[in-house]
Amino acid sequence: MQRFQHYIDGDFADGAGSFDSLDPATGAPWAQMPTATPADVDRAVTAAERAFFSPDWALMTATARGKLLLRLADLIAENAQHLAELETRDTGKIIRETSAQIAYVAEYYRYYAGLADKIEGAHLPIDKPDMEVWLRREPIGVVAAVVPWNSQLFLSAVKIGPALAAGCTVVLKASEEGPAPMLEFARLCDQAGFPPGVLNVITGGPEVGAALTAHPKVAHVAFTGGPETARHIVRNSAENLASTSLELGGKSPFIVFDDADLDSAVNAQVSGIFAASGQSCVAGSRLVVQAGIKDEFLARLKEKAEAVVIGAPDDMTTEVGPLCTARQVANAERLVARSVDQGAKLITGGKPLDREGFYFPPTILDCDGVPDAASLSNEFFGPVLSVVSFSTEAEAVQIANDTQFGLASGLFTQNLTRAHRMIRAIRAGIVWVNTYRAVSPIAPFGGHGLSGHGREGGIEAALDYTRVKAVWLRTSDAPIPDPFVMR
Repeated sequence: MQRFQHYIDGDFADGAGSFDSLDPATGAPWAQMPTATPADVDRAVTAAERAFFSPDWALMTATARGKLLLRLADLIAENAQHLAELETRDTGKIIRETSAQIAYVAEYYRYYAGLADKIEGAHLPIDKPDMEVWLRREPIGVVAAVVPWNSQLFLSAVKIGPALAAGCTVVLKASEEGPAPMLEFARLCDQAGFPPGVLNVITGGPEVGAALTAHPKVAHVAFTGGPETARHIVRNSAENLASTSLELGGKSPFIVFDDADLDSAVNAQVSGIFAASGQSCVAGSRLVVQAGIKDEFLARLKEKAEAVVIGAPDDMTTEVGPLCTARQVANAERLVARSVDQGAKLITGGKPLDREGFYFPPTILDCDGVPDAASLSNEFFGPVLSVVSFSTEAEAVQIANDTQFGLASGLFTQNLTRAHRMIRAIRAGIVWVNTYRAVSPIAPFGGHGLSGHGREGGIEAALDYTRVKAVWLRTSDAPIPDPFVMR
């Protein structure tokens, strides 16, 4: 079996313990992963803090930081296929997606490399004639980045990229359910030439995350994952008063009006819920379709769902691979069965495949008339679509917003004025119009409610890793007047 190591303070080291990582396509062990302890966490955070104040990093110009990020981007591009193969092996995500996605991850580091020396302060037109006042943006400090196993190189790029561009240092905790690509990514960071301690990569279970996010030397926690874990992180942050950015789950509405291009909308819905086997925080898991086209739309969607090629994740012809864990399969089966018991109609799928590995087929549930169906409110993190219909625009808005989440949404219509009304009315951090699941380093993403707060991507993310310092310079040579009067 392959064996991976932690990366702490510029060195690769074994953990205090280890565990076997399972191949989701077979359920069999394929690699041995290190397990961090609270002592390892402390060593990593201490190294990050020392690096943050070290002249090698603290006095490095923003332009020089950008050049290091550019070097890292080049290394990611050069090693994208190897990283993709590792992610596919460790998480079950299909190779045709990991290959394309990881190659694009390099663009995120290039974007933040270019942004590093463009994070500006400001001069204030202060209301005191003998004062010059300006603002400096300074790095916030040590960042604890916690990422899940799905799309982890992408989800870490939108944390590491802006944090390093701003001048912070990072301790990244990779998910214990598939950490191989992040542990390998650490080798590229080492090759890029970042000073020791600037970036550290560890893995382990909940106790590692708890020790990291509550560490007194951590200034900011950037987390992607589920709402329940996020609640623990927010409680932990009460110990160190760290700021937090939380990119959590979703139950995103995919709204289709009767004037939509149905061929395009059907393909986008397939991408929105069945791509990545539905294991995406922005998955369009609630189809909200106008009643007059519901039957036709479902017929086309059912045909495409049943024609999806389910197979080995390392086969470029595969369109849907296994889920990452057996636990996800069990959860999907349980929620589907519960929804059917509540009155939802199973259109296709619904049962794990009788084959080696953690496979669950594309599944469609018609939930019309069953507003309390479990599938409409619970995040599956699997290829399960729940369908409801609407008659009026107002009803579509009500259904779309009937969720505790608020991450993403899709809207399909040819009516421009309607599109603008819907964009304003939908409560979500992302609205895709006549497309779905498009991303760019230039555009921020994030949500509200149970989908979290803060933004990742774009300049907004970089600003999250800075603090504003106000500087007052008195320009008068006259003695300071009455010391008991506030100026």
